[in-house]
Amino acid sequence: MLKIEFGAPGVVIVEGRLDAAQSAAAQTFLDGVNGNVVLDCLALEYISSAGLGVLLKTQKRLKPSGGSLRLTGVSHHVHDIFKYAGFDQIFAIEPAA
Repeated sequence: MLKIEFGAPGVVIVEGRLDAAQSAAAQTFLDGVNGNVVLDCLALEYISSAGLGVLLKTQKRLKPSGGSLRLTGVSHHVHDIFKYAGFDQIFAIEPAA
């Protein structure tokens, strides 16, 4: 299950699992954000390749207009998924404290 919602201005909070079953809903939500967006991943438990695709599509959409997608609160487990996929080179990622 995935919960995705707006937090503070410019912040999107994701909780749960961002996998193939949830990727369409996540993409629909993220299609509505613009500018510089911080994705708070503190409660993100898992991300699949489909979830990575959602984030990549969002980053590619934001970049031409000067926007970006930055991830914060990334757990070690989720960070490892980004690293193995090479996405740690695409996104600014701040691991969980």
